[in-house]
Amino acid sequence: MTKQEWKNKTVVTEFVLLGFGNGPQLDSLLFLMFLSIYIVTITGNALVVMLVVANRRLRTPMYFFLGNLACLEICYSSNILPRMLLSYLDGDRSISVNGCFTQYYFFGCLAAAECCLLAVMSYDRFLAVCEPLHYPSRMNRTLCLQLAAASWISGFLSNSILTVLISNLDFCGPNEIEHFFCDSFPMIKLSCSDTRVMGLVTSVVAGVCSLPPFLLTFSSYLYIIITIMRIPSATGRKKAFSTCSSHLVVVILFYWSILTVYVLPHRDSQISPNKVFSVFYTILTPLVNPLIYSLRNEEVKEALRKETGRLLAFRGLLSVKKRGAEVPNEL
Repeated sequence: MTKQEWKNKTVVTEFVLLGFGNGPQLDSLLFLMFLSIYIVTITGNALVVMLVVANRRLRTPMYFFLGNLACLEICYSSNILPRMLLSYLDGDRSISVNGCFTQYYFFGCLAAAECCLLAVMSYDRFLAVCEPLHYPSRMNRTLCLQLAAASWISGFLSNSILTVLISNLDFCGPNEIEHFFCDSFPMIKLSCSDTRVMGLVTSVVAGVCSLPPFLLTFSSYLYIIITIMRIPSATGRKKAFSTCSSHLVVVILFYWSILTVYVLPHRDSQISPNKVFSVFYTILTPLVNPLIYSLRNEEVKEALRKETGRLLAFRGLLSVKKRGAEVPNEL
């Protein structure tokens, strides 16, 4: 674009997130639905974090990674859903350009970190099931901290590059984003710069961040299932297979939706369907992860019952002390 052409263009200062449609009745329905999902998501993941921190029996590598995943899901959902809920509540779907870039930055960082963390969790389960004798020595405290830190750091570093590149694009035309949050391809589509290279770079970075972790995760669960099939006890085999299969379904759903949106060949006509695919890894996965990975586990259920009993006993003790303190005043 020449200097004269740039002067004739209007610089975009805010974007409009179109979301899933307009209309008072539809907005009210979507608000109630997403509010319920957000409350359940935050409650479930916060419960997992509190149980892992409070209960000594859950201070193992598996639950350490589950606590990290739950913390990540809280940040993930809080980056997208509150802004969406507010837009349905007051009808204002505009977001500043800087606010849009900020939302995209944290979304991309957390999504990349989750890809790495799911791979780490699958590797942890692989060692526990397939090499149980070596598991305590290999998956020690130091390695757990290093793997968790590497997942978070790699996620934040990987999306920093894309965010800087996208923020340097020129936005001078339409400002309506065909999405419910600020994402790379819908924003790139609105730029008046040459975005062919930018689209390719986005797909490459997304592929590097998601494809290797997916292959590692899938391979780990494949070996786990093969090992489970060799268990002599039919009951034990059925229980272990049920747990691993549910994990694998959630993992495939998460990676499949990400790979479909970001890695497969991108066309303008795909943006609207991609908005639907995005619901799987931005809204549904954080919702079901606490249930699939943690709250179905007997150890977590026992820890929950124990901590609930302690809380009720503590409240009962406070109530007795309060009544005892009030007796002299009444006399």
